[in-house]
Amino acid sequence: MADTLAALTRFLDAAGEPARIVVWAHNSHLGDARATELGARGEINVGQLVRERYPNQSISIGFTTFAGTVTAASDWDTPAERKRVRPGLAGGVEEILHRTGLDKFMLHWNPELSAFQAPLLERAIGVIYRPETERRSHYFHARVADQFDVLIHIDQTTAVEPLERTAPWTTTEAPETYPSAL
Repeated sequence: MADTLAALTRFLDAAGEPARIVVWAHNSHLGDARATELGARGEINVGQLVRERYPNQSISIGFTTFAGTVTAASDWDTPAERKRVRPGLAGGVEEILHRTGLDKFMLHWNPELSAFQAPLLERAIGVIYRPETERRSHYFHARVADQFDVLIHIDQTTAVEPLERTAPWTTTEAPETYPSAL
């Protein structure tokens, strides 16, 4: 992916205009791996490579949520389902941001937010979400202020609705408005 971005940048630059590219992917792909325990184990991701190749020319934006719903599968090659997202773990990034009482907000890092330069638990929900093994499957330690330039927190999310709904997506749980359906 990083090589594809480099090739695309060269192509667009050759057209006479500086390239301006937006990549939308999961936090674990676009946040700088060097700021995570995954990076400490030697993993490299697109976010790290982009920062290394384009210093001072890229902005990495992360997203967090405390609770809500998500569209995800239970395993690879299984149908998508609407799943309830468990509340963020105590002391984790999501729970700390939830304690602000704000529905949604954006953080630009500065010295007043130095607590986010220390390793904290961070949740990663992607194509797969396994609430029954949430801590083991979806959390890792990260220095969020070093991982992202900006962090957007949406306290309660709503699952993206697929165009073609499968039975597991529509029947996994009762709607929040049950039994009134309002």
